[in-house]
Amino acid sequence: MATQTQTTDKGVGLAMVLGALTVLGAVGMILGAMELAGFTETLGAYAFGAAMVFASIAVVGLHVWE
Repeated sequence: MATQTQTTDKGVGLAMVLGALTVLGAVGMILGAMELAGFTETLGAYAFGAAMVFASIAVVGLHVWE
């Protein structure tokens, strides 16, 4: 007797969204390091922290919704 399974791509979608946010955080970090566009080094540090958090959650999302 066959059973049906249902799969989802939530993990991939979540990783893509969080990956995009990670890239934005990395851009903010670069702008802060160069002090461009009104970004200070403090804002660059916050952007780096945000990029690390988003990247970590993206990896966890991939593993949770396999």
